[in-house]
Amino acid sequence: MSEPIVFLKDVNIYQGSNLILQDVNISVNKAEFVYLVGKTGTGKSSLLKTLYGDLPLREGEGFVAGYDLKKMDWKKVPFLRRNLGVIFQDFQLLTDRNVHENLRFVLKATGWKDEKLIEEKINDVLDKVGLRSKGFKMPFEMSGGEQQRVDIARALLNSPKLILADEPTGNLDPETSDEIMQLLFHIARDYGTSVVMATHDYIVINRYPARMLRTERGKVFDSATVPA
Repeated sequence: MSEPIVFLKDVNIYQGSNLILQDVNISVNKAEFVYLVGKTGTGKSSLLKTLYGDLPLREGEGFVAGYDLKKMDWKKVPFLRRNLGVIFQDFQLLTDRNVHENLRFVLKATGWKDEKLIEEKINDVLDKVGLRSKGFKMPFEMSGGEQQRVDIARALLNSPKLILADEPTGNLDPETSDEIMQLLFHIARDYGTSVVMATHDYIVINRYPARMLRTERGKVFDSATVPA
């Protein structure tokens, strides 16, 4: 078995001086799809922020995509994030440029220089999310589902080992949510990318069952070991 993409052992997660989650022990393997559920304010976002280096890990052991979270500092965080894709509920696309330029901006910002490779990569990720013909569109010309697909394409640009998706279906209608879920499961299965998805949407979870991590009472419960 290869080493897990996410490994947290005896981790305590803080926001400032407040202990949010304690004694967190989880691992996520390559190509695994995992839901992160729990009521608002129970620590889901804090856990995600710890995984992408936004909150420092002070206590316990933590590794994400081969990076030691204990040794993270502002210089190393960009290298960690190049191995991650983060998908937001509200898309966070640049509204003053088209889809192609949104994706090009991210590649340039993460050190890509070869224009031919940049073009190939943009076409590749738009293909993967079914938007090859929409690169010229501005975000405001697209539906919510299309914007979410652009967000997923952006998350795939640096061929991440792990995608962290924060309520990616939260603003979408049921039919569009289905399309996005099928796409995320397809990415995990066919590209070997691990996906951790925070959600409140139990309709989605019931339609697309997978392992669940649940934040509750300052702990993280794993459906692999604790009944949901």
